[in-house]
Amino acid sequence: MNIPRKLAAAAALALATGAAVAGPLKNPTPAAEFTGIEKWLNSEPLTMQQLRGKVVLVDFWTYTCINCINVLPHVKSWHEKYKDQGLVVVGVHTPEFPFERSTGNVQTAIKRFDIHYPVAQDNRYATWTAYNNQYWPALYLIDRSGKVVYTHFGEGQYGQTEAAIKALLAQK
Repeated sequence: MNIPRKLAAAAALALATGAAVAGPLKNPTPAAEFTGIEKWLNSEPLTMQQLRGKVVLVDFWTYTCINCINVLPHVKSWHEKYKDQGLVVVGVHTPEFPFERSTGNVQTAIKRFDIHYPVAQDNRYATWTAYNNQYWPALYLIDRSGKVVYTHFGEGQYGQTEAAIKALLAQK
């Protein structure tokens, strides 16, 4: 999946200056499959194909990233609020440091942060690369047809992201 170059450039500039970037994509693209996942935590392995018909929020994070930690309460809240309405949250834990590759460390973090949604351990950056991702945290919102329609990089814009979730859930 390729994020439009303008969005990627804007995201890089905004993140370099400490701002967040969020918004709907003008040209939605098919969501990449979860690939190269070392271990699934809180869930059996998931595929984008089996999630078709659901609204999916993919959250790229790592447990020592302060920005990721600051976003987690919102992601957890969306999971709790909307899971019964068709939202599936998938955390893709992609390590920044070697010690973050330890499944035990990730499991401890999941318990500490009280995360109940599926977490894919992406130690080799395979799913990260499939999404052409460059940031922690990064949110990709996928519609029921399996297309990435909204992205958000960094902290903030929680109301805008939640409004996008609600709008997609309202579509039948």
